[in-house]
Amino acid sequence: MSVRVYVGNLPKDIEREQLEEVFSEHSEEIVSIKLVTDRKTGKCRGFGFVTVNSDEQADAIVEKFSNYVLQENTLKIEKALPRSKSKDEESSGGSGNNRRKGNKPNRNKSSNSGGSAEAAQPDPRWAEELEKLKQMLAAQTTGS
Repeated sequence: MSVRVYVGNLPKDIEREQLEEVFSEHSEEIVSIKLVTDRKTGKCRGFGFVTVNSDEQADAIVEKFSNYVLQENTLKIEKALPRSKSKDEESSGGSGNNRRKGNKPNRNKSSNSGGSAEAAQPDPRWAEELEKLKQMLAAQTTGS
């Protein structure tokens, strides 16, 4: 199972080859190196990922390159959080790029499908305003 390592605080003008040079002594352990770039400019967005084969290799890279300085930037190195897939992506085999397709995640579905009373309660920050609106609506419907 491969493990991704987050590499942050990268210089904006870094190239993939330069990042590969930094990790060159661990090249036999590294599966891939990805530099995240801006679509319009092609410049680095300040972070990337190094994928290795095991947790032990990831831990070794995190330990060795913590506080590593690259072009006057101190790198931030840590194990990347695992990607989470929504139910829609799992069933459709989607790549997780919903924004490009114009799809928005459905925020109306309650993650608490047990039908608890908590799910039906309004946001407490707006409860007073909501109650006023309900009273105004009730007055309008009974007055007409």
